[in-house]
Amino acid sequence: MKFGKVDHPENIDFTIPPDHPDTPVVLSNSKTGTETKVYVGCAKWNRQDLKNFYPRGTKDELEYYSSQFNCIELNATFYRIFPAEQYEKWRDKTPDGFKFFPKMTNEVSHLRRMNDKVYEIADRYLEVTSLLGDKLGTIFLQMHNNFGPKNWDRVVRFVEYWPKEFPLAMEFRHTDWFNDDKVAQELYHLLEENNISNVLVDTAGRRDLMHMRLTTNEAFIRYVGANHKSDYPRLDDWIERLNSWKAMGLENIHFFVHQNLELESPLLSAYFIEQLNAKLNCNLHIPKTTLPPQKGLFD
Repeated sequence: MKFGKVDHPENIDFTIPPDHPDTPVVLSNSKTGTETKVYVGCAKWNRQDLKNFYPRGTKDELEYYSSQFNCIELNATFYRIFPAEQYEKWRDKTPDGFKFFPKMTNEVSHLRRMNDKVYEIADRYLEVTSLLGDKLGTIFLQMHNNFGPKNWDRVVRFVEYWPKEFPLAMEFRHTDWFNDDKVAQELYHLLEENNISNVLVDTAGRRDLMHMRLTTNEAFIRYVGANHKSDYPRLDDWIERLNSWKAMGLENIHFFVHQNLELESPLLSAYFIEQLNAKLNCNLHIPKTTLPPQKGLFD
């Protein structure tokens, strides 16, 4: 994942900003008293990307991956809408409780940029994606870097069209969505009113995306390691913040681990899950890796 990559991550201040003032309000108003649900996973399951993870002789990568993680950020669906039978195969070969968090097709976000032609595409996408059944988690829609607030009307129409039975998270990358306070407040209000989650992206070169503004009782976090020794302490900081949000009423944690070069994502994930279990009293399975946490390529 090259988005937000920098040549010298040692020069970046990775401090997590303070919460947006409205985040505690959203969590307090939306809590139901149910137990916090936590899903942690990688972006892909293919062997080429996930080094130091698959045992020798592994025949089915998804089957093994889903025995170690409880979810996947399904990036493959960004590039094309697969045949219906493919979603059924993914559903059937994964265990009960496993969740897919699929990325909306780029036909909607990048190629047609939410114009009037995207609704038929979105319907077609949802028709097959819904075949994941109870293993379908939140769908997320990532807009292009140059999709700015001048397209506000398109965003409003799409949000109003979106079928509310499908949980949705949206990721906006143009800086003007966050630099202009009036624009930001209008966006946050729209998402909050329509129960759409506001994606948080923690990457080195775009610290402005750490707006720390939740719009639902879901923390949908895309963490991008810099292939640097700072990757682990950054995860420690997230443990503390998530624990704070849990105390405020957070009930849904969806955390996906990337790297600029996917070399240690399983190791980072295993480390994060172990710390999360200890701090938040979770009971997630700690993925097996061929190297112990914190003993990877950066030492």
